[in-house]
Amino acid sequence: MPDNFYGGLDFGTSGARISIINPHKELVLSNSVPYLNSFKNPNSWINSCEKLLYSLPIEVKNNLNKLAISGTSGTLTASNVNGDPIGEAIPYYEACNEHKLLVDSLTSGEDHLQTPYSSLAKALKLIEKYGTNILLRHQSDWITGWFLKDWTHGEEGNNLKLGWDLKNESWPKSYLYTSWQKCLPQIIKSGRSIGKVNSNLAERFNLNKNLILISGTTDSNASVIAADLGKEDGLTVLGTTIVVKKKIDNPIKEQGITTHRVNGDWVCGGASNAGCGILSKFFSDLEIKELSRQINPSINTSLNLLPLNSKGERFPINNSNLEPILGPRPVSDALYLQALFEGLAKIELKGWEKLRELTGSLPKKIITIGGGSKNPQWRKIREKIINIPIVSCNKTTSFGTALLAINSK
Repeated sequence: MPDNFYGGLDFGTSGARISIINPHKELVLSNSVPYLNSFKNPNSWINSCEKLLYSLPIEVKNNLNKLAISGTSGTLTASNVNGDPIGEAIPYYEACNEHKLLVDSLTSGEDHLQTPYSSLAKALKLIEKYGTNILLRHQSDWITGWFLKDWTHGEEGNNLKLGWDLKNESWPKSYLYTSWQKCLPQIIKSGRSIGKVNSNLAERFNLNKNLILISGTTDSNASVIAADLGKEDGLTVLGTTIVVKKKIDNPIKEQGITTHRVNGDWVCGGASNAGCGILSKFFSDLEIKELSRQINPSINTSLNLLPLNSKGERFPINNSNLEPILGPRPVSDALYLQALFEGLAKIELKGWEKLRELTGSLPKKIITIGGGSKNPQWRKIREKIINIPIVSCNKTTSFGTALLAINSK
């Protein structure tokens, strides 16, 4: 008899990835596809999802027991009550300053929500544009709804930036009398069974008709699960953006910081608007690989770049007007790539210093996951600047999402 299989789908900034594991938590297969159209277009997410489903072997699809989905934290989309997307999603890295006074009045004492990057700021912009007869859903919640053909629910961790309080398990009291409270999802804990896959969808993709959809998590929380983070470890995700995370004893409410509950532990972290996204604006993956070999990490470039992907920063400082510094550009491409690596490592260092300020300690070692974790020269530059031992994790975020599915209740 074939094994039962468990799946994790992760939706990043540039594309989607699927990991399938067996009951022994061993990786059976993994595949990724880039988005065809803009990241802001929810149909791009579905197109890539469909390609991944079509790519699965029939015996995997027929015996797929449970599936969980992770997505970028803070990417919010509006849909009609039938789940059809309305307009573009507002991505996590976009600031919405239009309703600052209203955001502040709704979130008194909740510093982590009083930022133009909060999902609440994005929600108010979408409500102003489309009215209150809409559903407001984060990326992974909306895709989970697509599988179920039911967009009722939202997972707790994905909705923290919208105002969900993990300790009290409620929305802020200030939301109760708003005209848009009905736009919010019914919150469900991460790793819980929500329901069976929609039968039409199961038929279309030859999926197990009894496939259970599991409430997912954010992409960086899935990375925490994949990396099996210890109490004294730190996690750096080097994807399109840089995310730093560590376990803590008590939740923190601070601008630019999110505190999640992952596998029963409190995990705090922050996400920069800088990361591998800036590298791909100047170099292809092959060029990065070849140029990296020419870098001597023991000699600094003395170029002080601030390699944000675009204007504005969320963490380690919260400033939606901060401009990137991408010059002067030296003649040598290898030198320029090294200067970008150094600039990104300095942002990561400031992130760890910010977390030390808030938590009282630095990690003893940093586990790194994501595309950038595979680059040995960048790792040496980071170790030199941050001065903490760094190890690479060869697991993917979607593997962490698949573990969430197999361990679900």
